[in-house]
Amino acid sequence: MDFQHSARSLELQERVRQFMRVHVEPVEELYYEQVKPEAARYRTPPVLQDLKRLAREQGLWNLFLSGEHGPDLTRPGLTNLEYAPVKEIMGRILWAPEVFNCSAPDVGNMEVLANYGTKAQQERWLKPLLEGRIRSGFSMTEPQVASSDATNIQCAITRDGDGYVINGRKWFTSGAMNEDCEILIVMGKTAPDHPDRHRQQSMILVPRNTPGVRIVRDMLTYGYDDAPVGHPEIVYENVRVPAENMLLGEGRGFEIAQGRLGPGRIHHCMRLIGCAQRALELMCQRSVSRTVFGKPLAEQGSVREDIAHSFCEIAQARLLTLQAADKMDREGNKAARDLIAAAKIVVPSMAARVIDRAIQIHGAAGVSQDTFLARAYVYARFIRIGDGPDQVHLAAVGKELIKRGGVIGG
Repeated sequence: MDFQHSARSLELQERVRQFMRVHVEPVEELYYEQVKPEAARYRTPPVLQDLKRLAREQGLWNLFLSGEHGPDLTRPGLTNLEYAPVKEIMGRILWAPEVFNCSAPDVGNMEVLANYGTKAQQERWLKPLLEGRIRSGFSMTEPQVASSDATNIQCAITRDGDGYVINGRKWFTSGAMNEDCEILIVMGKTAPDHPDRHRQQSMILVPRNTPGVRIVRDMLTYGYDDAPVGHPEIVYENVRVPAENMLLGEGRGFEIAQGRLGPGRIHHCMRLIGCAQRALELMCQRSVSRTVFGKPLAEQGSVREDIAHSFCEIAQARLLTLQAADKMDREGNKAARDLIAAAKIVVPSMAARVIDRAIQIHGAAGVSQDTFLARAYVYARFIRIGDGPDQVHLAAVGKELIKRGGVIGG
């Protein structure tokens, strides 16, 4: 792997870094102030709308689309390796990726539509998503089954004449609370008795305003509702959509999920490395500005050790993530699945440890609203479960390592 970033990536890193410094960082808390009123809780705040327009005008838009898909679906986009450090810079502020139309779950949903959607589906849903005019939700996880094994999913998608009828209960449907959310990608079973467990599932497009789509409640993580995005529990009660809303075809849902979640896991890792790097910088600043027992925190041995350990762990996690991104570019997502899984195991745990150290060094301020640390910790801890819990990835990597005698190609 070439450790020198491409000229295109370096240029975009500097442009995004400058945009963040000048336009995003000064209004970080204003964003949260604008989503506090109950009436505006799930409305995209005005400050974010203004930033999105500015980013698009400056060409800092849809940078996540790679391979043959570019920002306008006609020219090559960044490679995963080029995009990784750019996303790390965006990830320093939790809501910043949406400024550049690079936020979850829209990124994954746009990739699904770009890779698996029909021309009609792309025109109806992908185009407005790429333009940032609407948002989307991803409805896969279910409260009654262990959804870490997607074959457990029970939501029923039943063919009925010229359409499909959907019945089931989902939760943590990322993005569905936002007022701009217009389309949901729902995973369910079209062939529950198929002998191949991985051909039972399908994915289908469901407009959020379809009769029978009922939002029960928003789900909280450690007390945070993640407004204005939200992760609600949704009941689908006899929801009817046209047959042409099926993605790729019946029985292809597991295939689509694997194609969607691989890049999504790496994108979360990129963001979390940005969170961890910012936490490290805050630790260093705090250590020289705070005095305890007659001397600065920076002179306490345990503080220096925490800072040094954090630097080492971030650097290791960053290199693993870049290695996975590089293999995705060279050999494809399937060939890189073990490195993707390894990064998904390592990075969220690393970020949670580093952020926890920063919280400890900040004392009471670290758990308060006066720093970004509490929110960042919740995000890092949740991603140890989201997109597949640690244990699933550990089992998959362990199985592959045993098969290969401990060797996985880089």
